[in-house]
Amino acid sequence: MSVVIDRRTALTWAVASALTGFAGSAAAQASESPEVLIQRVAAELIEAVKSDAALRNGDQGRVIALVDNRLLPHVNFTRMTASSVGRFWRQATPEQKQKLQAEFKTLLVRTYSGALSQVKDQTLVVKPLRASPDDTEVIVRSELRTPGRDPVQLDYRVEKTEAGWKVYDLNVLGVWLVETYRGQFAQEINAKGLDGLIAALAQRNRGNAIEKPPIGSKS
Repeated sequence: MSVVIDRRTALTWAVASALTGFAGSAAAQASESPEVLIQRVAAELIEAVKSDAALRNGDQGRVIALVDNRLLPHVNFTRMTASSVGRFWRQATPEQKQKLQAEFKTLLVRTYSGALSQVKDQTLVVKPLRASPDDTEVIVRSELRTPGRDPVQLDYRVEKTEAGWKVYDLNVLGVWLVETYRGQFAQEINAKGLDGLIAALAQRNRGNAIEKPPIGSKS
């Protein structure tokens, strides 16, 4: 099975598909295999972008609304944030953890929402899953394919929960999103502490310009 998307926005698509949620009933999600889930989400994301001019134009308010309405039940964003903060997460107060999650979500949305307009005519192919039925954490591997170009690796780390499979990390072209941000965040925390990281994220998020994806981007 395959769906249409743009190779140039591989990382953007990966983040957006995680952040814009997984439609359908809780029962259906709980029974879906992880590779079927990712394939379905890809198709739904493309349809959402095609049918929503605001999303195609990178409207951050529209993307944020979609994230707020459909993110939390389907992505382990707490784990994604905690893994990005690394060992310092254990030192954070509940208030700091809440602020870190909020600022990190805003960072991802503002960094990648502008490239949704690039979702067009390439193909996503989800590979057969190599995992045991008893596995509770797996990697769903896929490729973005464009005629005449090398395929782009796009993988998801997902975990099994009572509510179904949830994404907690993304990999584009061999670079894991969490690992990349962990290095950036560690530098800020070592220099200015957890409050310094929160302040730096907040300042960055207040910027008007939508930054280009920092990793895995190809034109």
